[in-house]
Amino acid sequence: MTAILKRLGLAFLAATAAVPAFAQDSGVPDRQRQYEVDLGVGVNLAPKYETAESYLLSPFPLISVGRFYVPGLGQVVDGKRKTGVFFYPSFGFIGERKPSDSADLNGTRKVNWALELGLGGGYRAEHWRVFAEFRQGVNGHHGQVGRFGADAIIFPMDRVELSFGPRADFASGSYMDTYFGVTAAEAAASGGRLSAYNPDGGFKSLGLETRISYDWTDDVRVHLQGGYNRLIGDAAKSPLAKNGSKDQFNVGLGVTYKFRFDLF
Repeated sequence: MTAILKRLGLAFLAATAAVPAFAQDSGVPDRQRQYEVDLGVGVNLAPKYETAESYLLSPFPLISVGRFYVPGLGQVVDGKRKTGVFFYPSFGFIGERKPSDSADLNGTRKVNWALELGLGGGYRAEHWRVFAEFRQGVNGHHGQVGRFGADAIIFPMDRVELSFGPRADFASGSYMDTYFGVTAAEAAASGGRLSAYNPDGGFKSLGLETRISYDWTDDVRVHLQGGYNRLIGDAAKSPLAKNGSKDQFNVGLGVTYKFRFDLF
């Protein structure tokens, strides 16, 4: 299955994908429309699971909100590039992990897919931003995960935006047990490849991410992103990490289309 895909707007994507068909001939200029949403899809090359040495190419959705109208409040997002505090929903998805995925997992139990739901927020200036995210796991794990990050933002040429900066990921003990722990039974079943291990919660990786976006047209935008994470702390001490890889790379390419419409 797929590796971790962070900050996916799954629920909002499902709610808006079918809406843009109406309001195309309302006569209202695009800049006055109540909603402006960039929707698209991309492909991402990332490890099959945390600590994996093999990589998997998988699709992922892309979503960005430029204008958003709330009855009684008006335009809570007005499409202008602003500085100041911001908030957003934060989603994550982790694919199923099976012992058959790698010889490094022989003897371990299957871990079901997990959905992560939470919130993020931060502060943006013209050429930098800082942010933090916090999510609760559902199904495959029931722990808590989060991320701190910062980006420099530059505009090297017309229609191009480039951002890059450090990341720090942390997780609760429950999450760490699920993905980095090894029970005594699993250690025995591994035939000596793994030893029993009970990690504590804390910071699990440090890394860097970069993203470049190009406005192909006024409505079509192309995105190229890449990142590197290094497992640290109890995650790096896991027998799974020692048998696999502590270095995790990812690269993705996607395209979005801007939809403008009215609902009220």
